[in-house]
Amino acid sequence: MAMNDDWKNDPKLKEIDKTKLDMLQNLAEKGNGKSVSDMMPYLMSAAASGKKNGLHFSQNEISAVLEVMKAGKTPQEASKIDRIVNLMRMIH
Repeated sequence: MAMNDDWKNDPKLKEIDKTKLDMLQNLAEKGNGKSVSDMMPYLMSAAASGKKNGLHFSQNEISAVLEVMKAGKTPQEASKIDRIVNLMRMIH
């Protein structure tokens, strides 16, 4: 099932390249409903692909994306996002 991509139109993300937002949308669709541990292969693949294609997210871009991703989420969902981000920081 495709996710709604309205989040990409959030004004907080207006300075982020569309290619980066599309990559995040694809990652979110692949990981939809998966546990944090099940997400790791997708995250590793996305990180490698992004690096290979010259995609780099600044700290401001990362903060903006996380803020938009957490909007309207339950505390449990927001916590899951935080865990995934922390895992990515540890392996990056």
